Order: sequence, then structure tokens, then C-alpha cells
Amino acid sequence: MKSFFILLSFLCLAKLSVSQSDTTVVLDTNTYRFIKTDGGDLIGKIMSQDARELYILTSDNRKIYIPQHIIKDMVLVKSSDFNSIGDFIGEDKFATRYFITTNGLPIVKGEHYVQWNLFGPDFQFGLGKNLGVGVMTSWLGTPIIGTIKKSWTIGEKTQFAVGGLLGTGSWVAPEWGGALPFGTLSFGNRSKNLAVSAGYGAIWQDGDLNGRALTSIAGMVKVSTKLSLVFDSFFLLPGKTETVTYYDDEWIIDPSTGQGSLQTVSTTIESRDPGFSLIIPGVRWHQAEGKAFQFGFSGVITDDRVTPVPMVQWYRSL
Repeated sequence: MKSFFILLSFLCLAKLSVSQSDTTVVLDTNTYRFIKTDGGDLIGKIMSQDARELYILTSDNRKIYIPQHIIKDMVLVKSSDFNSIGDFIGEDKFATRYFITTNGLPIVKGEHYVQWNLFGPDFQFGLGKNLGVGVMTSWLGTPIIGTIKKSWTIGEKTQFAVGGLLGTGSWVAPEWGGALPFGTLSFGNRSKNLAVSAGYGAIWQDGDLNGRALTSIAGMVKVSTKLSLVFDSFFLLPGKTETVTYYDDEWIIDPSTGQGSLQTVSTTIESRDPGFSLIIPGVRWHQAEGKAFQFGFSGVITDDRVTPVPMVQWYRSL
């Protein structure tokens, strides 16, 4: 009997030893965002883990177990992900884009998204280091516009990018085309930023080429885990003034003699293409990881007239 109890004690100790070896106590002071497979997330620190589960201390001081199989991703949280009162805000998944324009922040390599608009889709792909390309079109497949952007980090919170758009009227108007090279300087990070952009838009059709300079100022700030405030603008500068003189032959009566004669009369007209402005303040609602809905209260300003135009967009990670 004594031998039996000794054997049983050894078996229990062996089992306890194996059980303890499966659990790793983690000496990690970092804070992580644990993204779950159902789209939810938790913010906390890892206290211990094994092959089956994580034991974490959440940001609201709860100690809970999370099964490993429901954790989709684990992202290191930085100090910039918190607001001034210590609440977690996090990055905006689609921080490189406003409504129409972009900024100097790069699309992360391997991360792709589509921006669904009422008029059609806009696909963007992160293909290389700080390099993004894309294609946008309407539901009718006209026009078709390709995009490219290369970004550089020139400071802790300063970025610069150059890029361009090149499009065609495709099957509806193959004789039509356009190009827009641009540069943009932005300040901030993926939770709040401000960008100033400038470019030159050119359109050609049947051998005729016309172009004008344009500028933009845009910005966004993520105010909570679910909401970002977004502002975008687009200013097409007025075209150059053109002076045209027309000559017509008219019958002119001399009032002193009462006699008439055919004379050439000139008429000079000055004309200029008007400027165009688009102002878009709006909100972006982060529905889940990789999903967002965006609504803008846009106004189109032409010749001192303001025309309200709603702008509705959906973002989806690919």
C-alpha cells in the first residue's frame, strides 16, 4: 500500500509538472490590441499564455482568459493611440484617404481596400514599401482611371508623397483622356493628420489639350474607437484670361451727312474659365475591423453659387 501511494504521488507531481510547463508566464509590459474573429477587440497586457488561451489584464483592470482560436490578430498599442485623458482611440484603418484626396501616409504593404461610391468603386493596393497603386471607375466602366502614389517619411510626424492619376473615357469616349500629377505634404499620424496638396490637371480630346492647376487641404481626426471626423476640399484655380477680337462689316450712317458706308467694326471680348471649389466636411463610422461608412455634407461652389451634394462612401479591406 505504501508503494502504491508513493507511485501515485510521483504521477501527480509529473502531471503537475507537465501542466506547468505548458503555461508561460510572460514578462511583457507592452499593451496590445487583441482583435477577435467576430470583429470585436480588447485592449490589455499579457500576463501568461499557453497553446489554448491567453490570460490578460485589460485596460479597465479586468483579468480574463481569451481562447487562442478566437484571436485574429494582436497589434502593439503605442502611446499615440490614447487620447489626452487616457482613453484608447487607435489608428484609423483608412487614414491615408479622405473623401477624394490622399495624404503622405503610405498604404501598408499587403493591405488593400476598396472605397465604394454611389457612382462606382475605387480599389487601392499596397504593393511595395510605401508604394500604392489603384484603379477607379463608374458602374458603366467609363472613365477608367489608374492611380499611383509613392510616400516618404521626412520626420517623426511629417510625410511627403508624389503620385498621379491617368485616365481614359474607355469604350464610351476613347478619344478622351486626362492626367493629374500631384504632390502632397502631410503632418500627423494615422489617428489625426493634416495634408496640403497641389497638382496640375490636364484633359485632352481630339488633339486639343487643356489644363489647370489645383490645390487641396484636408484632414482627419479619430475622436473615438468608432468615429472619425473628416474634412476634404478641392480647388480648381481659374483659367488664364483670353482676349479675342472679332471683326464684322457693318453699314454705318454718318449723322452729319446722312450718308452711309460699309465699315469694319472690331469687338474685343475677354474670357476666362471660372474657378471651382468642392468643400466636404463629414464623418466616418468604423463599423468593425476593416469596415467603415462615410458620409459627407459637401458643397460645390461655382460662380458664387453653392450647390449641396451628398457624398456617401463605404470602405472595405480586401
